[in-house]
This record gives sequence, structure tokens and C-alpha cells, in this order.
Amino acid sequence: MLTSIKELFKIGPGPSSSHTIGPYNAALDFKQSIENSATSFKAILYGSLALTGRGHRTDYVIKTVLGKDTKIDFDINTTTEHPNTMKLIAYNNDKVIKEETYVSIGGGTIKKIDEKDPQEQYTYPFNSFTEIRQAFEKSKKNKIYDFVKEYEGSDLKDFLVDIFNKMQEVIKAGLEKEGFVAGELKVKRIAKELYEEASKCCDYSEKRELYISAYAYAVSESNADNSIVVTAPTCGAAGVLPAVLYYYYNNLSASMDDIINALCIAGLIGITVKQNATISGAVGGCQAEIGTATSMAAAAICVLNKLDFSYIEYAAEVGMEHQLGLTCDPVLGYVAIPCIERNAYSALKAYDSYMFAKYLIPHRKNAVTLDEVIQAMKETGNDLIKDYKETSLGGLAKSHKIHRL
Repeated sequence: MLTSIKELFKIGPGPSSSHTIGPYNAALDFKQSIENSATSFKAILYGSLALTGRGHRTDYVIKTVLGKDTKIDFDINTTTEHPNTMKLIAYNNDKVIKEETYVSIGGGTIKKIDEKDPQEQYTYPFNSFTEIRQAFEKSKKNKIYDFVKEYEGSDLKDFLVDIFNKMQEVIKAGLEKEGFVAGELKVKRIAKELYEEASKCCDYSEKRELYISAYAYAVSESNADNSIVVTAPTCGAAGVLPAVLYYYYNNLSASMDDIINALCIAGLIGITVKQNATISGAVGGCQAEIGTATSMAAAAICVLNKLDFSYIEYAAEVGMEHQLGLTCDPVLGYVAIPCIERNAYSALKAYDSYMFAKYLIPHRKNAVTLDEVIQAMKETGNDLIKDYKETSLGGLAKSHKIHRL
């Protein structure tokens, strides 16, 4: 069964939902559980959290909750079942008064190491996208929002309006900023310049691509700078879906109802992937983050263009299929190279996936289902060696030298 889309779209600090929002939430949960009885804290980060924690600023967000004098240990030698594992320890003077181990499972969601997901957290009685599609078609609903609201509750619209408004806020702020992000990498912000180029461009297709790219850059550059973003489905892939939604709303005058419908289908795809595979780069590689985001955005564009479920599924499947095997290889652990550019490129791929669906579906039925691609993504992620799963040990993170910048 599937959880609420409200658990997918979260507002929180970048650059990584698994490495900043998750640890931040874990630290909050831990601190609240000890009722101010501690005099000091220690955090031990394992696996991916240890290998990329400094670049992702995991230590920083933990200290914002537990205190600036919190001791942070980066343990890269201990093997844990989940790569995003952290232990928090509270002391009263030198005496340990409590310790707890948390796992950051993706998208900012956390759980204690021995905790199972309680049954009441599930919102939908479905296990796959095929079941969602069949239930929607059987419901005879005209709008995906009306279908989703039956499971999510009457406050769904307000929630999604708030989520989209935050996406817009992040893009608008990102389009105004100049300077550099990502610490010692010193990656130059270019969202503002791309937007200005789009405004001057006369070729329609180039104009569209420049606008979408500028919006994706605006989010991803802000994310790399530890700004507040919306997980879609993660911080590392937070630029893809907002870019296409913003383009349709601000450049093509889509209605807010259209945007809400699009967010609903994107959310359904995101929670389906999260349940049946993973949205964590540390578990499945970047295909789990940016592949899912591309799939979500491609489906959203189909909804914005009033296409039915056969087109939606095709576009979502194409969006993920051609990201299979994509590694998570952040240079020096920063969510900047190749992450910022990858968000913009994937936003364009989402649009291309919609175009494929629009013009190919009338001529043939797609042979591969979205559920099959999600399963393939899971198996591919399992087969990737850990160096290519958010460790900064492989790919560009290994071959790219800091002195080249």
C-alpha cells in the first residue's frame, strides 16, 4: 500500500533531503524525546552520510538543532544495513542518558532503526501504478485531483497550493541571485543569465528550453546553497518538477486547478516509486532521484495538456527508462556538480517524454509498463556498487579534479 503524497512533498533545507532534511528531523525527534535533560550531544554518521556529510552539510543541520558544540563523528568504516544511518547520543555531563539510531530513507523521511512503518501511515489501498490507473478509470472521475482527494482528505487543495507557491518562491528568488554556490567548488550561478537569454530569444523551441532550464537552475542553485526547497521527490532532484510547472503556469497561463491536477499525478508516481523501489540516491543511485523526478514531471506535463492515462503512463515510463543506471556522483560531496545541470537537463527530458507519448501513443501501445521500469530501476540500483551511490567515491566525483575549476 502507498503513503500520502503529503509525505512526498516536503519543505525543508537543501541540499539533500536524505542528508539534511532527514538528519534535521532525526535531531529534532531525538532532542524532543529527552526533555532538555542533556548537557551535550554526539552524532555518529555512517555510510553515505559519513562520506558526503561535510559537502551535504549534514553536520551543520544537526548542530542547528542539538547545539553548535555537538561532536560529529564521520564513521566510514562501520558497515550498516542502510547507507543513511546515524546514531545520536545524549549526555548529562559524562553519563550517557539516551542513544538512538535513525535511518534517513529518502525524501526527508526518517525512521528509527528497529521501527516498522505503522499500518495507519498508509493512505492508498494500492501497490502499483497499474492499480492506481485501474481504480481511477473505474471511478469515472474527470479530474485526478477529485480521485486523490477521496484518499487524502479535504485539506489536499490547500496543501498543494502551498507546495506550488513555495516552488514559485524558490524559483523567483533563484532568478534574482548572483554569485557562487557549493563552498570550495565555487560554482557560478547562471539562472538569472539563462532567464535573460530566454527573454531575448526569438526561436520558440529554444525560448521554451531556456526558460525551463533557467527555472530548474534557479531551484538547484538555491538547493546547493542550503536554501529552503520542496522535495520533488528529493532535494537533489528538486528542480525538475517545479521548472515545468512554473513554465506552464507563468509562461503558458495554466490555471491553478491544472497545476493541482499535475501535482496529484506527480505525487502518485513519486509514492509508487518510493514504495516499490527507492527515491534515495544513496540506495539506488541518481536514477532513483532524478529518474523519478523526470517521470513525475513528464506525467505532470501530460496532465497539463489534458492527455489521458495511456499518455501519462507512457511519458512517465519513458522519463524513467532513459535514466536507468544513472549514478550519484557528487563532486566533493556537494550537490552541485553534476547535480545542478542534471536537473535542468532532466526537466527538458521530461518535456521530450511528453512529446514522445503525445505523438507515439496514437500509433502503438507501449510495450513496457511504468511498474516494470520501476522494478528495473530497483534491480539496477541493487546491482550498482556503492561507489556510484552518493558516496563521492566514483564517477565524476572520482575523475573530476578541484584544480580544474
